[in-house]
Amino acid sequence: MKKSGVKRETRRKPPARFNENPDWTREDFRRARPAAKVIPQIVEAKRGRGRPKVPNPKIPVTLRLDPGVVDAFRATGPGWQKRINEALERAVKRL
Repeated sequence: MKKSGVKRETRRKPPARFNENPDWTREDFRRARPAAKVIPQIVEAKRGRGRPKVPNPKIPVTLRLDPGVVDAFRATGPGWQKRINEALERAVKRL
């Protein structure tokens, strides 16, 4: 963390009634503007983050399997969930 170079004792303290996060008044809400209109360059820069969208996303499900099946796949090491998915895909093709 970068130090300001000012000793802690010489820093000015905020006034006793200072509130960093005051309650909003009706006037505050009336004057409020969307961040995209006030600082569009920052909002746009943040939009590009995160995982890219995939065309065919996986669906989270809860599945109860026999312990022996899970143990056998886990014993194959990292990626065992993917291998279960691949085995199920092969089984679906045979239906």
